[in-house]
Amino acid sequence: MRKYEDTYQHKGLRKKLVDLLKEKGITDELVLDAINTIPRHYFLDSAFDKIAYEDRAFEIAAGQTISQPYTVAYQSQLLQIKKGDKVLEIGTGSVYQATILAEMGARVYTIERQKKLYDLQKEYYFRNKY
Repeated sequence: MRKYEDTYQHKGLRKKLVDLLKEKGITDELVLDAINTIPRHYFLDSAFDKIAYEDRAFEIAAGQTISQPYTVAYQSQLLQIKKGDKVLEIGTGSVYQATILAEMGARVYTIERQKKLYDLQKEYYFRNKY
């Protein structure tokens, strides 16, 4: 089982990522706050901990990827989420996008067809906090 630690180093890397997203045009404070709050490294294999906050996609399993943070931020900003909005996500993947939306106040319903991904994510942070 993965050990979940969110160190000051991780928090600093998230802050740098948020600054980069602002430079790229992300202005929605709910989006930026959610990305600054959610430890992206939790959604990747621990081998990626040192590079989890780079603005790029990573393979997770079953030929799927966790989206680049800018893509997650841009999609989330376009949704203009308000607290209590319902969102149906098809393709749970790493659970990162769903967790960002939940942190923004959405009620997220998500479906994953890849059993391998479901098995990896079923014990996740997302299920425990949201």
